[in-house]
Amino acid sequence: MSDATSKSHTQDIVVDRVFAHAPEKVWKALTTPELIARWIQMKPTGFAPAVGTRFTFQTSPAGEWDGVVRCQVLEAIPNERLVYSWKSGHQGNVGYGSALDTKVTFTLARVAEGTRVRLVHSGFVLPTNATAIKNLGEGWSKCAEDIEKIAGEQH
Repeated sequence: MSDATSKSHTQDIVVDRVFAHAPEKVWKALTTPELIARWIQMKPTGFAPAVGTRFTFQTSPAGEWDGVVRCQVLEAIPNERLVYSWKSGHQGNVGYGSALDTKVTFTLARVAEGTRVRLVHSGFVLPTNATAIKNLGEGWSKCAEDIEKIAGEQH
């Protein structure tokens, strides 16, 4: 085992909330491109809630990184579970724009109050991805608030 391997470990971001809306409304907010763009503040290009679909998000470039987040839908069970890969950054970057090879999982469960939404963004390698986990941790918390608001607007 190399020194770098022995000194690094992975960490996940977890946001677990109960939304006062049916799973169908939350699912619509999570899987409709126009609605995704509202809660994540980036327009998804090529997204469809179907396994194997490759799509991208565009954010601010940094250093060697072009700002593109490359994703692929790994699992899509309507009103229950959405999983996609989240790859971005560049090996040459330190801090913002460091290389990420992670996974985003949304799990929905019907509860008496509406829907329990558990978001797990997993696979951050520390210390390399320390900036990303801080920024995305704050970002996902805000996204959850916006998803709940948008789900409430659905018919």
